[in-house]
This record gives sequence, C-alpha cells and structure tokens, in this order.
Amino acid sequence: MTLAIIALLAILLFLFQDGVKQPRASRFLRSLFVFLLLGSQIGYQIWMVATGRWSVRTSLPLQLSDLSVYLSAIMLVTKSRKLFVFLFFAGIGSSIQALATPDLGMFSFPHIRYILFFISHGSVFLSCLLMAVIGTYRMGQRSLWVTVLLVNVYGVCIFLIDRWLGANYMYLTKKPGGSSLLDVLGPWPWYIVSAEAITIASFFILYWLYRIFKK
Repeated sequence: MTLAIIALLAILLFLFQDGVKQPRASRFLRSLFVFLLLGSQIGYQIWMVATGRWSVRTSLPLQLSDLSVYLSAIMLVTKSRKLFVFLFFAGIGSSIQALATPDLGMFSFPHIRYILFFISHGSVFLSCLLMAVIGTYRMGQRSLWVTVLLVNVYGVCIFLIDRWLGANYMYLTKKPGGSSLLDVLGPWPWYIVSAEAITIASFFILYWLYRIFKK
C-alpha cells in the first residue's frame, strides 16, 4: 500500500504537469518536499538517539540513499542542474532499491521508523520527478557516465570509512540483513561487481525514459 501511494503520487505529477509547472504550485511543492526530506532525516536521528540506538557504525547519513536526501533538498532550493543530473540517476536508482527492499529490521507500519524511512526515500524519488517535470534540463550520455564515476569514487571513500569504523555503509563489506537484491548476486566481493553492472543498466533505462519524456 505504501509503494502504491508513492507510485500514485508520481503518476499525478505527470498527469497534472501543466498545473505543477505553475510558479506558485511548483514553489509550494518544492518547499513541501524540502520539509519532508529534512524533517524525516532529523526525526530519524532524534529517534535513534532517544532510543539508545545511535551509533557511528550505523547511523551516519553515508548510505547513497541517505546522501541523496540532503542533496535533493539542496537541489529543490537551488534548482541546480548538476545536482539534478546526479540525483536523477543516483537518487532515483538508490531510492527505488531502498523502497523495494527496505532494511528496517523488525519495524513495520505504523512504527515511526517505518514512516520516516518511506517519507525520506519516497520524497527523494518524487523530488527528482518533480524537477524533471518543471525543469528544462538537458542531459546526454556523458552525464550518465559522470554519475557512474562519481558513485564509484564515493563508494571507494565509503569502503575506506567502513574499514576504519568496522561499519557496513553502502553494504560494501557484507550483505544487509533480511532480503535484498544483493542476495542473488553472489558472495562478497562478487556481488559488488554484479551490482555495478545493474547500476549502469538501470542508469541507461532512466536516461532512455527521460529522453522519451522530454520529447
């Protein structure tokens, strides 16, 4: 039901794109998503501290999908083309994976952890679609490969941080608990190579969809 609601909101963005493009409507939606993005992340950090679960090994916003939350808020405020291009690939790709296989442990609806998780990652997805609708951004295949390069550079940095902290951000040292796409991609480190190929393929699909939409 949660995924259906997010999908419905995405469809409505496209169905009513003429109204969404109006300055007052677009300004309201951008402000709303900034509030949801930042509010959900602040709420998550407060909940982690209040329940004694906060740890430098698990609670820093270093996952690609978490980083996308903050970058999406900046994108909505600045309307930056560079941020949009990066987030259209990396933000949508990581948020769809997070939404499809959420790493929430024992927490389910209506727990606050569940609600905050889907608000933050759903808002990244919808924010990117909103900017695709109201923006006039151009992108070529070079933008796709630049994003691939940036994601890999970020991944190398996170891997070093993981080894330093004994953490598992971006799941680069082991697979997450529960079910995820990584479960069918082989053992470590081969699932990282497989995930790289899937990432590039998904970026090409997103690029193709964007070109069709803009035409």
